[in-house]
Amino acid sequence: MSLAMAAIAIASPNPLHSSLTLSNARGRISFCTRRRTHSLKISGSSLADGSALFQAAHYTVDTYIKSGMVIGLGSGIASGMAMQYIGLQLGAGALKDIVGIPTSVASATEAAKAGIPLGHYDDSSQIDFAFDDADIIEERTLVAVIGRTRSQGEESIIQEKTILNTANKLVFIVIENQYKSGMDGSIPVLVNPVNWMETAEEIDDLFLGDAELWRRPSVGLAGPHGGQFPLVTREGHNVIDVIFTSPILSLAEVSMSLDNIDGVIEHGIISKFPCTAVIASENGLSVVDNVPKNAVREP
Repeated sequence: MSLAMAAIAIASPNPLHSSLTLSNARGRISFCTRRRTHSLKISGSSLADGSALFQAAHYTVDTYIKSGMVIGLGSGIASGMAMQYIGLQLGAGALKDIVGIPTSVASATEAAKAGIPLGHYDDSSQIDFAFDDADIIEERTLVAVIGRTRSQGEESIIQEKTILNTANKLVFIVIENQYKSGMDGSIPVLVNPVNWMETAEEIDDLFLGDAELWRRPSVGLAGPHGGQFPLVTREGHNVIDVIFTSPILSLAEVSMSLDNIDGVIEHGIISKFPCTAVIASENGLSVVDNVPKNAVREP
């Protein structure tokens, strides 16, 4: 393998909503320190045959998952590949005593197909490790956006962020064009359906001229009001897609601004420490970590 250093990143954990109860549960770990990025480059010649995303999923499992772990199971194509590989490793005896905590109905279904034993979470314990897809991940910060394209009412951004934030270690598995700076696109925001219009107006005032707001529909085409059948999440919330028409200079700043609006229940921005991005491209894999400044060591 060839090694190289690249990029700088910072991140901070979001508040926890809940976590996992197990007999061997461990206490929470928190960090408050200046951070920068440590990056590993795996050249294309170092990879076996197959798609880069497939290799990224396998690399994540082989590198970070050990027997006896409680694992948060992400949602998306790469996460599905990782779960299939975990199932194969369990069947071969290379991994044992794994418990998976699904972030969505889809990931629970995929995990069950792969033969991964599943558990439930509550607010008393932690998860050892979690992996997930991301719609986009911000260069330099590893702050990510999730929930852009999932429209099923049974899925939950709250559940997904809960599990990712509860994990002691988080890895996002993405392709090269999902890892960028100066991002655009949408950010899903959960609001109370009773006063959603007032909340939408406050969000609109916050990003005036830089974003459009559309309430997500359950069926049919999207529109500013979500049509006759707006999506209602499992927890009873509407989803407002804040569609940025200007580049997003800082996801962290957008996250803090949304957190300060009373009517916002949750949103799809997640920043987490420690966090890793495993980035797949046709030239191989890049692995970028945010680690404490005093823990960075030259390869």
